[in-house]
Amino acid sequence: MPSKPVLIIQLRPEDITADSELRAILRYGQLQAGDVVRLRAEQQGLPELDLAYYSAIIVGGSPFDISTPEAQKSAIQRSVESGFMRLLDEVTRLDFPFLGCCSGNGLLAKYCGSSISRRYAEAVGGVDITLTAAAQQDPLLQHMPASFRVMVGHKEACDETPAQATLLATSPGCPVQMFRLQQNIYATQFHPEGDAGEFITRINTYRHNGYFEPTEADALIADVSHERTPWSHEILRRFVQRYVWCSAADRC
Repeated sequence: MPSKPVLIIQLRPEDITADSELRAILRYGQLQAGDVVRLRAEQQGLPELDLAYYSAIIVGGSPFDISTPEAQKSAIQRSVESGFMRLLDEVTRLDFPFLGCCSGNGLLAKYCGSSISRRYAEAVGGVDITLTAAAQQDPLLQHMPASFRVMVGHKEACDETPAQATLLATSPGCPVQMFRLQQNIYATQFHPEGDAGEFITRINTYRHNGYFEPTEADALIADVSHERTPWSHEILRRFVQRYVWCSAADRC
C-alpha cells in the first residue's frame, strides 16, 4: 500500500460505466482497491480537498460536455465544473501530480483558457496518435514508439494546446491528444484505461447519448473488440509508478 492513496475522481452517472472505469484504472495502473480513494463527483459534487492526503489525482471520463451552453447544463454539471476550477487552482499552485483523461482533459484545458468545441470530435474506437519531439524527454513517454494505438470517443475536444502547456501527442483527427502543464500535470484526450471490454460496456451504455447513431452500435462493438492498446495502458502504469510508488525526492 502506498504511503498516500491515489484520489480517483469519477464523473459518470451510471454505476455500470463508473464501476467498469474504476476497475480498468486499477488494472492498468497496477493498483489495488485499498490504494485509492474514490470520489463520485457527479453524485456529490466536488468538495474542498486537502491534497496533502493524496499522492496523485486521476480523473476519468464523462458524458457531460463542457461546450454545452451554460443555461443548458444540469445543476450537478455546473457544480462539478465549478468545483474543478477550485481544485485546479490548488493543483497548479502545487504542480500536484494530476492525470485528466478525456473529460479531465477538457476540464484542465478549460481552466487554462483553451476553447472547447466539437471541431475535433472523434468517433468511438481506436486511433493512432503520434508523439511530439517534447515527448521524448517526458518521463511518462520517453522510449515509447513514435506512434501507437489508443482508444477514443468524444463529442468535443480542445481547439488548441493551452498557451502555457507542452503538447506531447497529436493525431490528424484531433491535434491535442495529450499535453503537460508545468512538470507533473497531465491530460489525455484518449482513454489510457480503455480496452476492448471497457469500450463495449460504454457503447452499450451510451448508444443514445449522441456519440454515434444507435444503429451503429453493433458494428462499433465488432470493430473495438479487435483493438489492443498496450502503450496507452503503459502511460497510466508509468504515471502511477512515478507519482504513487516513488518519493518526490527520487522520481523513478
